[in-house]
Formats: sequence, C-alpha cells, structure tokens
Amino acid sequence: MKLKVFIFSLLIPIILGSANAQQSEEMDLTAEKSAASEYLLLDKGLQFRITEAVNSLYNFDFETAERGFRVMQYQYPDHPLPYFLLGLSTWWKITPDLENKRYDALFFKQMDLAIQKAEDLYKKDPTNKEASFFLSGAYGFQGRLHSERRNWTKATLAGKNAMKYLNLSKGDDELNPELLLGDALFNYFSVWIPEHYPLLKPVLAFFPKGNKALGLQQLEDVGKNAFYARVEAQYFLFRLYASEEKQPYKALAITEYLVNKYPNNPYFHRSHARHLYAVGRINESKDVSEEILRRIDDKWTGYESNSGRYAAFYIAQYNERVNNKAEAKKYYEKTLSYGEESESQESGYYLYSLIALGKIANEQKDKKKAKQYFNLVKKYAKRKHPAHKEARDYIKKNKL
Repeated sequence: MKLKVFIFSLLIPIILGSANAQQSEEMDLTAEKSAASEYLLLDKGLQFRITEAVNSLYNFDFETAERGFRVMQYQYPDHPLPYFLLGLSTWWKITPDLENKRYDALFFKQMDLAIQKAEDLYKKDPTNKEASFFLSGAYGFQGRLHSERRNWTKATLAGKNAMKYLNLSKGDDELNPELLLGDALFNYFSVWIPEHYPLLKPVLAFFPKGNKALGLQQLEDVGKNAFYARVEAQYFLFRLYASEEKQPYKALAITEYLVNKYPNNPYFHRSHARHLYAVGRINESKDVSEEILRRIDDKWTGYESNSGRYAAFYIAQYNERVNNKAEAKKYYEKTLSYGEESESQESGYYLYSLIALGKIANEQKDKKKAKQYFNLVKKYAKRKHPAHKEARDYIKKNKL
C-alpha cells in the first residue's frame, strides 16, 4: 500500500471529528468504578481462556480463532466483544492484500453487529466505558477500510463516530492499555500531518495539540501491556519506525518478534524479509523470501502474489549481488509475474525489476529487449518517479 493511502487510512478514522471531542460531558466517577468491575475486557479468566484463539487469529489459523470467538458469542450473546473479534479476524484476512475486496461485505457486517451490541450497552448505561471502547474500535476499523476503498464520505462519518466514543471511553486507568491505542495514533499523526501537508495546518489548528514522541511511547506501552490491542500497536510501531522515524533496526526487532510469535502470518513474514533487506542482511532476507515463495506454491493461508512480489525481488537482488545473473533474471521475472497478478505495475519492486531486466538484456547485447523493458518503465511510472528518470537516462546513454 502506498504511504499516502496508509496515512489517510489512519487520519480519517482518528483525526476527523476530534474538534467535537471536547464537547462530551464528564461521567460520574462512582458509576465508572462500579461498572469497571463488570467489564468483560478486564476479565482475566476470559483472557486466559481465549489466549489460544487470539494467538491463532494472528497466526492465520482462522478456523481455530473463530471457533473460540463463536463459543464466546454463545456465552456472551449480548456483548460486543465476540462480534468485534470476529470482525478483527476478517480484517486480518484482508491485510495481506488490501486490494482484494472479497471479505469487505463480511467485515462490515461483523463490525455493524459489534456496533449494535455496543450501542445496546451504551443506551442502558452511557457511563459504560467498555461500550464506548467497542463503538470507537468498530467505527475506527470501518473507517480504515472505507479510506482504503477511497469511500471518503463513509470514512469521515465512521471517523467522527470513532472519535466521539474514543473520547467517552477515556479516563479509566484499568482500561487504559487497550484504550491508549487511539490516543497514541492521534498524538503522532496530528503532528505528522501538518509537517508533511502544510495546507492542512489551518484545519488542524482547531484540534487538540498532539505530541509525536508521546504517541510513540504510548504505542510502545500498548504493545507491551495490552491484551487485545497489543499486536495492533506493534503493527503500527514497526511501520512508523521503518518509514517515518528512520529507525530500521527498531522496525526489524519488532518484526523479528512478531514472526517468531506468529510464524504463519504472511504479512509479518514478508515485513520481516523487507526489514532484513533494509538493514543489509540480504542473505537472511533471501532465505526468508525463499520460504515465502514455497508457502505461496503450497497455497498456505494468506500467502499470495503481493507477498510473492516482495520475496522474489529480494531473492533477485541477492543473486545480482553475488553475480548470478541467470538466477537474478529468473527472480526479477517472477517479480513481474507476481506484480501483474496483483495489478501492482506502478510499485517500486515492479519498476526496478524492469530496469534490472533491461540492463541484463543490454549486457547480453539484446538491445531490442532492453528497450522494451525501459519503455515499460516509462509506461507504468509517473514522470516524476526516480525510475522514470533512470529509464530515460539509460535509453539516452546507451542509445537504445
């Protein structure tokens, strides 16, 4: 997913509507403490019983995970938690390939059910912070997917609802490890956005002041201390450390932990290969990538062409560095094949594979084939993209 779309998938559910966050009324503290003792989120016995199901979710054993969540649904038919977890399970079926829409309808239906159950709790007791937590979370996830689909009006509405209930769920120290995720993302991106999009500064002037450093620390806290939100916080952390904070070793450490904890999660698997490559551990990246391709061939759950595009490119790069041009060519061609299957011709991996293949063809005195590759770069890359300039310069220099 392109960085800009990723940022807006966070921005809309978390930021929009926050100007209204200050309008909520304070809740009665005595009522809060009384309700907190009954919160299912705080039930340690339940957490122990569903640990296997939650771990199975992130390890892409959806059958085991959803069986556990349905047992919980039978035990707690009027509580939003099992419905929310079923929706989260579907979200992770979407995550490896965000362009695939086959799970969208099911995901929205499951989150709508979580919202309905949470609204019933909220209507009975507006001081119930657990109800607000699930309303905020379910609307937030819906906003993320709507923004991925460029459904900006629906994303905005979901974002306003998410922020409204996020504010209402604040203030309970016992629930804070779970609730802190929304605060953390708001703190970080409310500062990041005006830094990168100055035209939005006037709009954000009406919003509460954020703090990027605090946001990162809060994400770290959630990643260490939460039960339900822990992995989601770690997901955001390694992406931010890699792309925004320029701390690739921190990103690598998180993905290394996640891939060891959840070895069958294709998103964590390919992210680990990527971060090994980013820090120069290319031999290890190649080994991890070869396992990813084996799992794609064996049709493991969640392993598909998007992951294959990453993995094939890293293997090609390794072979090019050890001067095995035949193998490099083979895996660059695989990168193209996976890229075409996932319709990712504008991605960097696809474009730079075309450039590499063009150079190999030219070295082999096949100027016609080389020119074809470089013309494809010009076709798929925007003119301002570095790959487009490199293709133009190479064609001119080598008189293709």
